[in-house]
Amino acid sequence: MEIVSPVKRNILANFAGNGWTALMGLAFIPLYIHFMGIEAYGLVGLYATLLVLVALLDMGLSSTLNREMARLSVHEDSGREMRDLLRTLEVVFWPTAVLIAIAVFLLAPFIANDWLQSSALPPATTQQAIVLMGAAMALQWPFGFYSGGLLGLQRHVLLNGIVIVMTTVRHGGAVLVLWLVSPTITAFFTWQIAGAALQTAVLALLLWRSLPAGGAPARFQTHAIRRIWRFAAGVSGITVLAVILTQLDKILLSRLLTLEMFGYYTLAGVVAMSLLRLASPVFLALYPRFSELVARGEQLELRQLYHRSCQLLSVLILPAALVIALFSGEILLLWTQNASTVQHTALVLSLLVIGTALNGLMHLPYALQLAYGWTRLTLYSNAVAAVVLVPMIFFATSHYGAVGAAAVWVLLNSGYVLASLQIMHTRLLPGEKWRWYLEDVGLPLAATLTIALVGRWAFPAGMTMLGVFFWVGVTGVLALLAAALAAPQVRRTIIERVGRRSLQYGC
Repeated sequence: MEIVSPVKRNILANFAGNGWTALMGLAFIPLYIHFMGIEAYGLVGLYATLLVLVALLDMGLSSTLNREMARLSVHEDSGREMRDLLRTLEVVFWPTAVLIAIAVFLLAPFIANDWLQSSALPPATTQQAIVLMGAAMALQWPFGFYSGGLLGLQRHVLLNGIVIVMTTVRHGGAVLVLWLVSPTITAFFTWQIAGAALQTAVLALLLWRSLPAGGAPARFQTHAIRRIWRFAAGVSGITVLAVILTQLDKILLSRLLTLEMFGYYTLAGVVAMSLLRLASPVFLALYPRFSELVARGEQLELRQLYHRSCQLLSVLILPAALVIALFSGEILLLWTQNASTVQHTALVLSLLVIGTALNGLMHLPYALQLAYGWTRLTLYSNAVAAVVLVPMIFFATSHYGAVGAAAVWVLLNSGYVLASLQIMHTRLLPGEKWRWYLEDVGLPLAATLTIALVGRWAFPAGMTMLGVFFWVGVTGVLALLAAALAAPQVRRTIIERVGRRSLQYGC
């Protein structure tokens, strides 16, 4: 059974939005470094880390709004309840955004003078940049909340259209400001403030206009909070622990390394985390669809859709991850044209990509848990991981720096794939565990790894940059084809589509 047309449309829209965001981010990084220097780019990395940290204050509201909008959309005459829910959560959400800006403003002197180790940037400039950073975070932070509402309403095309336009404005505008106005980190963050304000305002307006008519003005409703608080608290707990596990390395490295070396680690992290741009579109499209099927009790369709989408996710993630991991040095040299960058980041990038690939494979199992409203497993798994691995992260970072932190990231996500998934399938999809390990992931992994290793082993020495580009590109394409043909349901879809095209054109 094929994924229904609206889901396929949403997946494609999410790929367009996430792909464009990743492309813009990667394309402009060398220009940021060129205009501002690697230390200033380290502050951009700190900004990205702090954005993730303030997700702790979301309290699970974005995921809750997504789920509730999807759940209510299957019922008629739910417009008023949707509007009251959005107004209620807004009242909780926006004061927190103001607190974010105030907190960063108060902490700016400590971060600039006592935490960061900068040799090129004056402390006054660093402090001013951090204050601007706080304002940009406060305005950027509600973007996830309003996105959750549009995703729950399955307005993926609209959302990603906004994302594409605003990402282009923010990155392209930042480069123009650095080039034509001032090549400084303060000019960069001033532009980010303007872009974040515009983006959030447009998204909030469109979400309200996308809701069904309510017949009365939206009101704050305390009973709405009582109804959703358990699910929101579970998601919030998961988020807190996940942020600790995924960002502790960056927090420690920002203190233990020079700002220059932290800039290199940030560079590797940006490339590795771009891999999640392949997983996120599928998650965003399937999560509300899973929620609908669970609400309707359509178990057979849910199982079929789950395995089909998990195989699709493996085909998307594994070829890209293994090719980047095995050719990390070559890819970095092609991208940055800087041998020093390759020396400092190649091994770190390989490890981070492997860990991120494992993390990406967990996206759809996690979406299924959220669709059932079952947050306890991930919450407990993250709690155990925090107790065990946080000391390991500190030890590895202290003794082995960036490489040690990246290795712990691999270990963390290996534990999720090997342990948490077995518990999840036993409860939610009994009898489907080995199908996930063998068909959904195992077969695409074996096929991809074979092609990628052959490509690495046969890689000729002394190739020109153009030759390296084509060799890595062809290896990636062959690995993608091998993964697609090895995944049973993806292969079946390809054969069916080829057969229909043959009949259509009389071949």
